Amino acid sequence: MNYRHSFHAGNFTDVFKHIFIARILLYLCLKDSPFRVIDTHAGEGAYDLYSEEANRTFEWWEGIGRLSDLKNIDGNLLSLIQHYLACVGIDDKNQSLAYYPGSPMIALRLISPQDRAIFCELHPESSSRLRHRFARDKRVKTLHLDGYIGLGAFIPPKERRGLVLIDPSFEQKDEISLLWPSFLSAYRKWPTGIYVLWYPIKNLDFDRKLCAKFFKHNISRTLRLSLNVGGHSDGLKNTGLLIFNPPFTLEEEAHILLPFLTHVLAQGEDAEYQIDWVIREDKIGGWS
Repeated sequence: MNYRHSFHAGNFTDVFKHIFIARILLYLCLKDSPFRVIDTHAGEGAYDLYSEEANRTFEWWEGIGRLSDLKNIDGNLLSLIQHYLACVGIDDKNQSLAYYPGSPMIALRLISPQDRAIFCELHPESSSRLRHRFARDKRVKTLHLDGYIGLGAFIPPKERRGLVLIDPSFEQKDEISLLWPSFLSAYRKWPTGIYVLWYPIKNLDFDRKLCAKFFKHNISRTLRLSLNVGGHSDGLKNTGLLIFNPPFTLEEEAHILLPFLTHVLAQGEDAEYQIDWVIREDKIGGWS
């Protein structure tokens, strides 16, 4: 509960994660029926990129800062990132950055008036800022609550459509043991929902251990995306998304987006990405 995302907002992991979250939200918006967004570790909602915390690390320079002055982007690629860039505040007229939106702000900028959102945050100060930020938005319920408890309390949503974002800091060494039973319980109650789990890949054993959980319990249609920015400096270099019940277009979009992101966000010549399936259906996929 000591983790503060204000030190890391807008870094390469945020760019990677939020571009794909935006694509999923836009897919959900294609239907007229309402849906719900549930964010288990919502943070503050938005972050000042010139705050003392952000200026202490300058991680956003290697993340969203790399996308703030892009020119001559291929039209097909631009169509996949333009809504995300608009959420961030980057367009043809505005290339300057002052704030970076967290996943709650991105969601609210994309969903419609009929859709609803539940944002859980356990850190007291972050939760207070989150509540005040969205106090006037009738679509939103903000809760000072452990997100894993929120998973049990709010799933399945009455709309029966939606996105669950599980985005813990992984500060605790036993985070998988905390996350897994909550996710599994939620999934069994609502197996048709779209779930996105972000995680840091600190080593390959961690990645295998996490993916093995889902393979063992036959959590079907599990797409894995990862981005390693490479380089030799200290700090996190590799990050992943596990996406359960992804939109049918997402894998194809990933094959366009991830080569671009790997090139733009690379911190070394060893930068690379991965796209595979932990499980498609009936345990036929790319996990090993």
